[in-house]
Amino acid sequence: MCNEISRKTALDDLLREFEILSPPPRFEWEGGATPNDLAGKASVRIRDTSPVFRLNGGTLVGSMIPWAWPGPKGAPVFNFRSEGRDFAHSDRVLIFADGFYEYTAPAAPKVKLKDQHYFTRAAGGWFWIAGLVKDGCFSLLTTQPGSDVAPYHDRQIVTLPPQAGLDWLTLARPQGELLRAEPAGTFRVETLRRDGVVLAEDLF
Repeated sequence: MCNEISRKTALDDLLREFEILSPPPRFEWEGGATPNDLAGKASVRIRDTSPVFRLNGGTLVGSMIPWAWPGPKGAPVFNFRSEGRDFAHSDRVLIFADGFYEYTAPAAPKVKLKDQHYFTRAAGGWFWIAGLVKDGCFSLLTTQPGSDVAPYHDRQIVTLPPQAGLDWLTLARPQGELLRAEPAGTFRVETLRRDGVVLAEDLF
């Protein structure tokens, strides 16, 4: 399951990119944010604090909250299955990202580090991940994998192009239409590490 994403775009730059949305939403920042919060990050992991975005009276409101709420046995709930559920009365949010990671078992014997694969949009740019907030933490929704992700995992996070994100917050389209994998070819994948060997550095 997806337990690591990237948001290399600094949040100050992201707010300027909201201008591509039609119409551009009004934006407010909720609570304080440090310079470190606003900087881009190549790796955001479970329990890290990251920005999420809600709609409040037509205004897109950003806030910094932790990834993964505590499960009934204490294990972090960082992914949440979307199928067969109604989220109309849930605290729906969007998580900004420009990439995500999946890991597969190494083929070489006695190698402990899993192979690392990094997914980015084939056309470039950023995207949304559909999420929920509970107990002051967020989780990423998952669905059946599309053909881009299926060779690497049997689940994938629900991603949305920039223009479709607000549909998740408003439920302007049916949930079943929104909470599914994007078409084949949406993502390109780069293997950064195989059989413990670093093949490419994931740098800014």
